[in-house]
Amino acid sequence: MKGNSSNTSTGKEIWNFILHLRWHYQVFILSGGFLLGGFLSPSLNWNSYLLQFVNVHLLLFGGATAYNSYWDKDEGPIGGLKNPPPMTRWMWMMSILMQAVGLLVAIPAGNAFMGIYILSMIFFWLYSSPLTRWKGDPIKSLVAIGVSTGTNSFLMGYLSAGMNEIDLSIIFAAVGVALVILSLYPLSQLYQMDEDRKRGDRTFAIRYGFSGVFNFFVISFSSGILLISMALFVDHVALGIGFLLVGFGIGYWVQNKILQLTAEQEDYELVMRIKFATSLLFVAFILLILVLKHTNLGIVTGLDVLLI
Repeated sequence: MKGNSSNTSTGKEIWNFILHLRWHYQVFILSGGFLLGGFLSPSLNWNSYLLQFVNVHLLLFGGATAYNSYWDKDEGPIGGLKNPPPMTRWMWMMSILMQAVGLLVAIPAGNAFMGIYILSMIFFWLYSSPLTRWKGDPIKSLVAIGVSTGTNSFLMGYLSAGMNEIDLSIIFAAVGVALVILSLYPLSQLYQMDEDRKRGDRTFAIRYGFSGVFNFFVISFSSGILLISMALFVDHVALGIGFLLVGFGIGYWVQNKILQLTAEQEDYELVMRIKFATSLLFVAFILLILVLKHTNLGIVTGLDVLLI
């Protein structure tokens, strides 16, 4: 009986760790930048690209998210996890090991890719570790998230596709992705303010309040959509214009949803719906045009004209 109880406890801890990786969050919310990097590459090495997609989102982002959860020790809802289970010491070590394994997997993608991968690991550490705790600073937290999950995600997608030349349009897209991702970041802090205050964190939402979060979304999202549209416009004029119009339309919808928030834990469901809806639309669209551009499936759709 004691052996069965031990096995059950171990199995539950493993499952709790898997939950804290929040893989659904990494793939459906944070993958848009990586996919856009692949789309903007003139050619695409599918084997390298898919391998590094799994590496970045499951090992790097997943490991970094679990690492952050270990230090946060949240009891209330967090992004992608309404009831976070407790974490133990081995999960902290495993989260670091996952990122280290991911670094080994990154070797075939080249030195530039590895350098960006390592830079992301450093920013994730700066963000979460109690020694630095950038998460507790409203500006430093934006820098850490913007670079690691925004700019770097896009660049790793671009480099893993087989490209090394970075021009102005690629820089526009990289910054644009960071701004779009950051625009939604403080929303999660609205329902976490009680937890953050307990830890002594001075997050963006705590520092600037609801109006600051709303204004930041409007400016950051609009600027990000504009920069991405400019990058698309260089080689795909119709696509750039279409993305700009649709993006601003989505931004207007999100603005109205944000105004329904009350800055309480009860906002969790609405915030998650906003983030998943916005991100899924972005991810689905980029994935579609990525496949249309880099495969030869013989599919003719109305979207083909956008790639001209």
